[in-house]
Amino acid sequence: MEQRAVKNPYRDYDGTPACTQGLFDHQGRLTPDFAGRLSSKIGELMALMESGLKSADPADCTTYTGWAGIALLYLHLYNVYGEPSYLQRALEHVNRSLRCLTRRWVTFLCGDAGPLAVAAVVYHKLHREQEADDCLSQLLRLHQSVVQGDSRLPDELLYGRVGYLYALVFVNQQFEQEKIPMQYVQQVCDAVLASGEGLSRRSRHQDTSPLLFEWYQEYYVGAAHGLAGIYYYMMQPGFGVGDERLLRLLKPSVDYVFQLRLPSGNYPPCIGDSRDLLVHWCHGSPGVIYMLIQAYKVFGGEHYLAGAMQCGEVVWQRGLLKKGYGLCHGAAGNAYSFLALYKLTHDPKYLYRACMFAVWCLDYGKHGCRTPDTPFSLFEGMAGTIYFLSDLLQPLKSRFPAFEM
Repeated sequence: MEQRAVKNPYRDYDGTPACTQGLFDHQGRLTPDFAGRLSSKIGELMALMESGLKSADPADCTTYTGWAGIALLYLHLYNVYGEPSYLQRALEHVNRSLRCLTRRWVTFLCGDAGPLAVAAVVYHKLHREQEADDCLSQLLRLHQSVVQGDSRLPDELLYGRVGYLYALVFVNQQFEQEKIPMQYVQQVCDAVLASGEGLSRRSRHQDTSPLLFEWYQEYYVGAAHGLAGIYYYMMQPGFGVGDERLLRLLKPSVDYVFQLRLPSGNYPPCIGDSRDLLVHWCHGSPGVIYMLIQAYKVFGGEHYLAGAMQCGEVVWQRGLLKKGYGLCHGAAGNAYSFLALYKLTHDPKYLYRACMFAVWCLDYGKHGCRTPDTPFSLFEGMAGTIYFLSDLLQPLKSRFPAFEM
């Protein structure tokens, strides 16, 4: 097997107080010393990031690698620390993003919905409601093209319908009210499910998986382009999918993905591909874990929980990646797997593991990892690591950015 990860150098959680000493107390609160180390590193990395961004692509508006992602980081830091200057920095970056919209893609991560949604929230928090409403109007103008049965629009998170869906929900979460009526969310879900049923029938998979989705002629499995990411959203409460479709369409489709698990406990990138190479949020266990946790919450079934925990074991063994420290395919993104399990189980083992991945990130750049193409961006680079380290300060409030509900 090709080695894409560094051997995990840390001893695993052993249940003793000595194991977590200096990290967190018996109630899961980080010690002042460890929280201070995280905050100190956050400040150091932010200075490096701001310097590095001077040479970033001026025309990349996206959340994934561009200005909206930096704005989202600053919005998050404002929510964590309550420091007004972070909101001003978010405003600067999101304004830059709005000047170079793609006019092509409609999603939160790789299209115009991300800059518009982040801008609406930033304007709202600055009490600039007219500008916030203007951004929301532009966001909702994209809706019709998403819900119409345009076969060229995929359904996945990065470029498809679910990526637009996330933008709508993000606005409501951040405004802490139903700013966008849930019928808009429900209509996107209806379009996604109709698309998945249609492809399953055409490809004659309906007996094994009533829903099926493709991206570039492949049936991807993971969170970014694949089935696990789509099913995670379709199982969210309040999205209007309803019990009948949950049981008839989603449960058997989730079960189909579940049985694709490889002998190691990891998941393949695509249906029909048995290579056990990728342990990334975008492809593999670190992204599938969210689908399994949601299935456990919705359907019960201890096997979903056991499967999610097995994903956690894969990440602990193989999640310190040579690709670096980022969210999409790096140690920071993989660490969110442990935070997801910790929020579900409150087992200190998972908080410990997240802390160990953070300790790895505290030595940013010292492990000989590859430098990403956009080294300071949210999903490939340093901004994502900063986001994770700041999220770890409040583990029970943590959410994988631009993805986790």
